[in-house]
Amino acid sequence: MIERFGDIPKIETERLILRKITLDDAEDMFLYASNEDVTRYVTWDTHSSLTDTIDFINNFLPQYDAPWGIELKESGKFIGTVHFVWWQPRHNSAEIGYVLSKEYWGKGLITEAAEAITTFGFESMNLVRIQARCFLENEGSERVMKKLGMSFEGINRKVLYVKGEHKDLKMYSLIK
Repeated sequence: MIERFGDIPKIETERLILRKITLDDAEDMFLYASNEDVTRYVTWDTHSSLTDTIDFINNFLPQYDAPWGIELKESGKFIGTVHFVWWQPRHNSAEIGYVLSKEYWGKGLITEAAEAITTFGFESMNLVRIQARCFLENEGSERVMKKLGMSFEGINRKVLYVKGEHKDLKMYSLIK
């Protein structure tokens, strides 16, 4: 069992290494976390300083049950995160989330990372259900969910209060 923000296992895919996030990743994370195009559809605010990113790594990321950093194998560059936002072992279910540096959008990398942790969830965490949610207007995230083979379940109306407004979220899921 993965302990909250504990020693998550390293997972390798064809192009990526998914690994524990450290403070050494702060500068690379700041590069995308300070980009408003990247942060438009996440629940956290755009980072305005490296201090914001360090605080995010120390204080916000530990709230996730299993956050992996996404590293490109060929360059060792930290380019995003993929994680279980929450995990309910009693119900064998979890929710995934992800964020990727804009310069790597459209290359299938986030789908590759999400497939890897979905497989890990079903095979190693005994999950039966993995879900993902996105803001209605986040077409990129919705495409990832569809590529993962997730089924659309509906819209959760006004389910999150984020950045000063109540947001509707599309819900997708994958069943083992």
